[in-house]
Amino acid sequence: MGVALLESSGAARETFEEADDSLGFPLSRMIFEGPAGELQNTVNSQPAIMTVSIAAWRAWRETGGSQVADVGAVAGHSLGEYTALVAAGVLDFSDAVRLVRRRGELMNQASVNRPGAMAAILGLDELAFDQICAETGVELANINTDNQIVISGDRMAIAHAVDLANARGARKAVPLPVSGAFHSSLMSEAEEGLSAELESLHLREPRVPIVANCDCRSLTTSAEVRAELVSGLCRCVQWKDSVRTMIDSGISHFVEFGAGGVLAGLIKRIDRGVEVSAVADPDSIRKLAENWPAP
Repeated sequence: MGVALLESSGAARETFEEADDSLGFPLSRMIFEGPAGELQNTVNSQPAIMTVSIAAWRAWRETGGSQVADVGAVAGHSLGEYTALVAAGVLDFSDAVRLVRRRGELMNQASVNRPGAMAAILGLDELAFDQICAETGVELANINTDNQIVISGDRMAIAHAVDLANARGARKAVPLPVSGAFHSSLMSEAEEGLSAELESLHLREPRVPIVANCDCRSLTTSAEVRAELVSGLCRCVQWKDSVRTMIDSGISHFVEFGAGGVLAGLIKRIDRGVEVSAVADPDSIRKLAENWPAP
């Protein structure tokens, strides 16, 4: 993850070095070499994912790609909101990578104290999920598309909910390889710690609107950003509606920065009429440059 960016871009290389310096340990070595088990721990995966995303974004800008003033809005899915904050000028990357490391620590401790699980369900509508949640006590964690929803909660409750989803015609029900019940009330004890961490940082006013996960509105002040980040620990990520909010505002070209391209795929399933690009390596940067709209 990120090796091609490291080898091809000075801006990306500086990003990995900045992450290491900011955290006081070689996160970049873990990103490039593993071990996978250590990297997958949310304490490490959160700063790792954000570092690769920022490295891709900076590598794109290094080639003359779009600046903040050129875009209509930024958004991120859960952890991705922190990448969006850096792009919008709200946080310096060095502060942001330490913040998400701390976020991971708080979420990990909450998971130890109140163990839980998550599962992705495909092929059921929101009404069916509302009924399953009412019967099992699980909570909606992500509404990603019309037919992809993630649930979160107590492990036994998640297992029961998966059985009910299968019995009621779900196309697929997949337990997720995560360490806790993220975006549910089981994360509530992490809110106080994250709030305190945010109070210690200087958040600047966004240079471009940030479309929130929780209620899909545009965040235009640092106070709104603080509230969104804290409440986002326990509330559902309304990704489908966030994307539709951006489309309704006139945005027709979405660019995902970072490894995987998962969000690009979700956006295409939300609206096939928009243009979507995913930037994760030199080849995708070149492709985006060739297709970027002329000013």
